[in-house]
Amino acid sequence: MCHTREQAEQAWRRLAEWLAPRGLAINEDKTRIVALSEGFDFLGFNVRRYGGKLLIKPSVSAVQRIRKRLTVELRALRGSNAAAVISTLNPIIRGWAAYYRGVVSKEVFATIDHHLWQDTYRWALRAHPNKSKRWVTARYFGEFNPARQDRWVFGDRDSGAYLRRFVWTKIVRHQLVGGNSSTDDPALASYWADRRRSSLTALDRPMLRLLLVQHGRCPGCGNLLPHAEQAPQSPRE
Repeated sequence: MCHTREQAEQAWRRLAEWLAPRGLAINEDKTRIVALSEGFDFLGFNVRRYGGKLLIKPSVSAVQRIRKRLTVELRALRGSNAAAVISTLNPIIRGWAAYYRGVVSKEVFATIDHHLWQDTYRWALRAHPNKSKRWVTARYFGEFNPARQDRWVFGDRDSGAYLRRFVWTKIVRHQLVGGNSSTDDPALASYWADRRRSSLTALDRPMLRLLLVQHGRCPGCGNLLPHAEQAPQSPRE
């Protein structure tokens, strides 16, 4: 971490010298030096110092993109039933929340949930233009999730399926790897086993049960599923 612009420029030069023998170079058009108090965006995250504390959050542009995507998906589902809405949106919600669960995301999750509630409410009103608002809310919203006392969960009365909320994803802080630890070092096998074991607690019970039943593999393609020990590399995952 550089505290002055001079230190930052020196770090830039040293990094450029280190990359050169490896056939790599810094892209000057896409790289800039900023103060941590100003912050910067990287891979959908915003890194910024607030007072004396460095926080990483979902970037504003990333939040805008997911809000827009949810709205577009719901518009495309006009004329479909609640089950189609749930099956389409749940993978998007689960993937995006998993990508950002390791940073300061709780408040952001809550704001996106509110946006999604408004969108699903409008979808439901549009689906039944001749019904009252009370009838629409009684049909599509309720305590569908038995594990949570929330009567405003969007769901399908026929199947019992319901739409996930972003805030249901537990925030799990990433544990830094100690020192020069490497997965290729046989002497550290127990260390990596402990990390994998502890990371499984980030999954909720239903997801963990499914993971164990399926032996960690997708029943369709047979490939290993990314879970708590394999953080998704993008919101789409």
